[in-house]
Amino acid sequence: MDILDQLGSLKEGKMSRRAFTRSLLGAGVGVMSLPLTSRMAGAASEDHATYFTWGGYDIPELFVPYKEKHGDLPNFSVFGGSEEALTKMRGGFVVDVSHPCNQALPRWVKTGLFQPIDTSRLSNWADVMPDLVNMPGNDAEGGNVWLAPFDWGQTSITYRTDLYELEGEESWDMLWDERYKGRLGSLASGGDAWWVGAIKAGVDFENLDTPEAFDKIAAVMRKQRPLIRTYTDDTTTLEQALASGEMVAAMTWNSSATLLKAEDVPVKFASPKEGALTWVCGLMVHKDAPNLDRAYDVIDSLLSVESGKFMINDYGYGHSNARSFEQFDEETLVSLGLSSNPSDILNAGHFQIPQTQEWETKMNSTFEEIKAGF
Repeated sequence: MDILDQLGSLKEGKMSRRAFTRSLLGAGVGVMSLPLTSRMAGAASEDHATYFTWGGYDIPELFVPYKEKHGDLPNFSVFGGSEEALTKMRGGFVVDVSHPCNQALPRWVKTGLFQPIDTSRLSNWADVMPDLVNMPGNDAEGGNVWLAPFDWGQTSITYRTDLYELEGEESWDMLWDERYKGRLGSLASGGDAWWVGAIKAGVDFENLDTPEAFDKIAAVMRKQRPLIRTYTDDTTTLEQALASGEMVAAMTWNSSATLLKAEDVPVKFASPKEGALTWVCGLMVHKDAPNLDRAYDVIDSLLSVESGKFMINDYGYGHSNARSFEQFDEETLVSLGLSSNPSDILNAGHFQIPQTQEWETKMNSTFEEIKAGF
């Protein structure tokens, strides 16, 4: 089967992303050089809802219930970071459902661009874990919520166990290791990297917005800059660089390590002694959603057991539907760095705390300067 045949099978849901990626890695082909979805935003159908999301979530495996009901996938539009997404929507880009994370929630609500989610319209809501719903700023009128939690996990270090010589315990110091200058990688979004810099600098998240904290974090990020080969939010780029040995360690989400292990690449997702960065992401509905009924079908599909099973097995992420975890034994969950109780994972790391728009703007501006070498 050639690449185009495989791509067709992926679009039709006959081939998993994992199997497709294995084939491309084996052939030395860049995954993100080929479109993975059956309908990109540029060819959007007015009959379907538009889902504005991170790369990697625009795939058939997460929309089995939606496709069964409507005969096709929703429209997809992809962003690299939640601040980029919010800026685009503030500029007039209207979607049905978008996919921010917990630290962005109060700022997104404050814009007035979103409507509360009527949870009575979601058939899977009864199975959503309350621990994930009860986050700061998620209460809306009438017992509804602003954000329906969908996925949760960690930002940590995926490293090649055969190429990176570990000295002592796993630590965030690994991404500041001068022995591997030019062979380290990082996510490009300040929503991950700046917060990791805070952990490295010893800044408590409760004090993240002070001038002293800003200076300390900026200093460690500038020290790291000459060591980094690539900043990118295209996780496939990091995965392929790790698979080839071009990089020996990179800041990633759970999914990168899970995918590479499945392809027999000798990697490990680190448990830094200082604690990993932890997060919960979810789904919000635009106030002017043009396809509101199908927006709820998008959310319900993402909250389904089918989607949860895929997220846990193929991406190594936690899912908000408690019944999804019933598909796995405890040994498998532990091997993925997960637990059926999200508090076990989230409380063990550093959970992001929402910040003001002013802080977010300053942080992103400073981080962009650092990435540019200033």
